[in-house]
Amino acid sequence: MSVIPLNRSLRIVAAATVMCGLSGCVTLSGTYVVSATDAEGRELSSNVRMTADGSRIYTARNALCSAYPGAVVHIKDLQTGEELRSESPYTCKAAK
Repeated sequence: MSVIPLNRSLRIVAAATVMCGLSGCVTLSGTYVVSATDAEGRELSSNVRMTADGSRIYTARNALCSAYPGAVVHIKDLQTGEELRSESPYTCKAAK
């Protein structure tokens, strides 16, 4: 068993914390409506109402991006109708 010096272990913990923060470790709560529009603002997913709880918004967003490359995804709080400013609007990458 090896012993890591305290100073080094603190650096490792600090670096891990910073990396987690930069990598998008976001804790979201609430229920959101996730929808997609084209570049002109026309609804693409009008026949589907997609809701997601908490961080599952990323799965819903990615599903819409797969279905509609180049779309703009909007994530709104189900209760307030306000857009989730930290994640929305999100522009999907266009198909290659």
